[in-house]
Amino acid sequence: MPSVGHVEDTVGQYSYTEVSSFQVSEGNTRNMSPEPVKTGRIFMAAVAANLSAFVVGTCLGWTSPVAPKLKAEDTSDSPLDRPITSDEDAWISSLIAIGALMAPFVAGPLADRIGRKWVLLSSSLFFVLAFGINMGASEVWILYLSRLIQGFGVGFVMTVQPMYVGEISTDNVRGATGSLMQLFIVAGILYVYAIGPFVSYMALQWCCIVVPIIFDVVFYFMPESPHYFAGKGRKTDALRSLQFLRGQSAEGVHDEMAEIQSSVEEAMASKGTIMDLFKNPGNRKALFICAGLISFQQLSGINVVLFNSQSIFASANTGLDPAIATIIIGCVQVASSGLTPIVADRLGRKVMLLTSASVMTVGLTALGAFFYMQLVVGDISSVVWMPVPALVIYNIVYCTGFGPLPWAVLGEMFPANIKSSASSIVASTCWTLGFLVTYFYPALDALGSYYAFWLFAGFMVVAFFFVLFVVMETKGLSLQEIQDRLNSKSN
Repeated sequence: MPSVGHVEDTVGQYSYTEVSSFQVSEGNTRNMSPEPVKTGRIFMAAVAANLSAFVVGTCLGWTSPVAPKLKAEDTSDSPLDRPITSDEDAWISSLIAIGALMAPFVAGPLADRIGRKWVLLSSSLFFVLAFGINMGASEVWILYLSRLIQGFGVGFVMTVQPMYVGEISTDNVRGATGSLMQLFIVAGILYVYAIGPFVSYMALQWCCIVVPIIFDVVFYFMPESPHYFAGKGRKTDALRSLQFLRGQSAEGVHDEMAEIQSSVEEAMASKGTIMDLFKNPGNRKALFICAGLISFQQLSGINVVLFNSQSIFASANTGLDPAIATIIIGCVQVASSGLTPIVADRLGRKVMLLTSASVMTVGLTALGAFFYMQLVVGDISSVVWMPVPALVIYNIVYCTGFGPLPWAVLGEMFPANIKSSASSIVASTCWTLGFLVTYFYPALDALGSYYAFWLFAGFMVVAFFFVLFVVMETKGLSLQEIQDRLNSKSN
């Protein structure tokens, strides 16, 4: 497939016509019926962008199959000459969050300077470098460095990918395309869950390093966001990008281009700063909603589950091979995440988030009860079956609610002039909490695993009421309509 910059030379059926200005057509100035939007093109670009999320998944799931190799007394399948300690294990799991919380403050401004597409492409440099370092990691500090570098790549993707996908999508599919991130993250996690326990440490690094290379090759041929081009005054490039994404002629995208140009020019009339996030009531509300959703996403304990799935099943002593149980969970995550793009624009964000919070509370409470009976009561004969279905239920509702939807909401809540700043703050909030939860989990686990899971369940109860009373529904709304509602403007 040709890159969008060369489409006019290779795809004969599209004719790009530069126009001097964009004005929304009125009355019956056009007699022809509207051209249909080819949503397949939007999904094609969104899927290509989300290959970067697949890479993120390989990084998040990496510790689950690798940690047992690093902890083993037999170091024949470890790059180190000794087993790692529990404290070193905590740092290896959590340092990715440190890199991810710093990266957004670089990725956000870069997205405004060089474009969303090129920032996403550049994220692969961090991933390739990190997996390459893993291959020669003879000391623990080298693994620390690798995880920190992985975190920078994760931060780049999580900051910019929601911006890109939100801006290329039409109003009626934005919920679906925004939910693809979670699907691809859990697919990447399943990839390492399924491969890691059955191949050598070195083979796993090779399996991981090829993925960001494939992403760059595929995504290179996708267009830049038309909103970015419009913000830079590159109207012809914006028009070409929009034509490619909609599969329409210049005439067909005229009205949408006019709306994009108008909203971008209105937002860019005053150069946005971080302070504008707090001065404007609508921006404050949007930031509170997005930061709140992302915070509860992390306080659900998802990173603890992802990073330690194999260890959790081993400690549960259910009789099921921990590696197989972990793969089952990965398959459940992928299957349930596949439902979200289908139903997100039908049920609405709010209903799915409320369902997610309430059912996750049940799953986490049940998991805590199991570990309480194991560690305190001492008899688990009646509940030995509980960990697998509890984690299955937890993962299903996470992957259809609090996993994908906070990122989908982030991509549509902010005006163009402060979107990068807002994304940077929200993404850093995500990974700050991700680090704290992951790092302190081993200490809480030492006191009793049930304390951790019951604490996560308590946070989900608070999340339910946060969604019920604070979060606004954005289903079917245009980006401009969302801004109007945030700022209490009537239609």
